[in-house]
Amino acid sequence: MTTSQVPPSLKGQQQSALRLSPLLHELQTENPVCKVRTPAGDEGWLVTRHAELKELLRDERLGRAHATPATAPRYVHNPFLDMLVTDDADLARKLHTETRALLTPNFSARRVLDMMPKVEAIAEGILANFIAQGPPADLHSQFSLPFSLAVLCELIGVPTEDHGLLVGHLSRMGGLDDPDTVQGGQQDLFGYLVELAGRKRAEPGDDVISRLCVSEPSDERIGPIAAGVLFAGLEAVASHVDLGVVLFTLYPEQRAAAMGDPKLMTSAVEEILRSAKAGGSVLPRYATDDVEIGGVTIRTGELVLLDFTLSNFDTRVFDEPELFDITRSPNPHLTFGHGMWHCIGAPLARMQLRTAYTLLFTRLPELSLALQVEELQVLGGQLSAGLTELPVTW
Repeated sequence: MTTSQVPPSLKGQQQSALRLSPLLHELQTENPVCKVRTPAGDEGWLVTRHAELKELLRDERLGRAHATPATAPRYVHNPFLDMLVTDDADLARKLHTETRALLTPNFSARRVLDMMPKVEAIAEGILANFIAQGPPADLHSQFSLPFSLAVLCELIGVPTEDHGLLVGHLSRMGGLDDPDTVQGGQQDLFGYLVELAGRKRAEPGDDVISRLCVSEPSDERIGPIAAGVLFAGLEAVASHVDLGVVLFTLYPEQRAAAMGDPKLMTSAVEEILRSAKAGGSVLPRYATDDVEIGGVTIRTGELVLLDFTLSNFDTRVFDEPELFDITRSPNPHLTFGHGMWHCIGAPLARMQLRTAYTLLFTRLPELSLALQVEELQVLGGQLSAGLTELPVTW
């Protein structure tokens, strides 16, 4: 199938929460960089292996730039992703560097440590409401997503009464193949955050938007930056809370070991980050010059799909990658990217996951799935690839 002249299509591939699809496994076995047809119907290069992905994540010849953005090949149809593409490669690199410089101080080790009591309090409050409703319950909608959202809103400076509003805007922004809905969600979210930046400028607090107001004079620029943080962080953390719970319920001995040793819990978080969402986190980029890698030449203007999670199942780097092992060491997963594309929110995400797992299995030691793993449904029609729901009991 994959040896023919017709590139294999990624559209309609059955997604599993914890396993590679047969096609992705085959592509990874055959070549480190493979020509594929995207869900949007365009051709692109899928990077399947760890070494080549890490190399390309350091390569400045890949970026959010294309000579003709309107006709550039696409991974999926989503106006929010399209908006990020410019026709000026130097400008794209400059904006990326400037945005990282503005945001990175907000995710320093000290700030994350200072946030820990608040994160724990948020988790305690949401879990208390979750338990009060009684089993069975949907962990995704009633704990994982509200927890991730509340922490992000606390970080950014969004009032509690506006949390539901943001979820609606973000859900519309993440849709596929319905540009009017996506653009409406994008405009509403940007408009809200621009207005919020104006309020923070007049009455600053201890939050990201207030700090951005000190160094960035334009509220119109602060809005999209804050939106990017929300968009990148909300489902990413929520889905890993879900999938970590799934893995811990499947491997109770490893869960018990992690609960009895904070260092092992830290290692467990890394293994969950590595092994969950196989092949489900793609970063689309364009070559701004010809790039030779993995025995192929990626031509200027061609689409490159950087799959952070597919590389975590590369047998050249990970022994028995399908095996969940919280003692795995070393564990050089690329779930958070690498180099200039490394997720600046990684320290906060790790702390949130440790907090969620520890609290959930302390308060609910009998927590278990209310259905078979094979029955779990991965969300379709959205940029994110998390679970639609996670029914649990205790």
